[in-house]
Amino acid sequence: MTVYDFTVKGRDGNDVSLNDYRGKVLLIVNTATGCGFTPQYTGLQELYKKYQSQGFEILDFPCNQFLNQAPGTDEEIHTFCTGRFGITFPQFSKIDVNGKDESPLYTFLKSEAKGKIGSRIKWNFTKFLIDREGNVKLRFAPTDTPEKIDEYVEKELSA
Repeated sequence: MTVYDFTVKGRDGNDVSLNDYRGKVLLIVNTATGCGFTPQYTGLQELYKKYQSQGFEILDFPCNQFLNQAPGTDEEIHTFCTGRFGITFPQFSKIDVNGKDESPLYTFLKSEAKGKIGSRIKWNFTKFLIDREGNVKLRFAPTDTPEKIDEYVEKELSA
């Protein structure tokens, strides 16, 4: 099984097959607009601009599970992120990353790359690096900034 086996909801509510991203290096991130890590959107956009032409995509999944730090509709979240941070990478519908209603994608991601506290997602801006074959390569903590993981993205793109 790989990430390509999953279908998620786009920001518009329509199904999106992750198979559409086959052959690309992915960074999958659960995000929030009212979090102390929200400024990481700037670094994520810089990573995206730097590597998109080499086959890199960031998949942004807003998540309101951590102190309700992603309030609002999918469209309101998108408007905030594009207006404040100028993001141009794909943003999907809000999801749960833990618990009984968690996204099957996140069940898979967590099973493939356990964090320091087991498989549970600790907070917003947990990041998963996916290789061109759809395999989970690395998991990064919320405190791992986009600037810090740049070298890992570059390495995966050149693999």
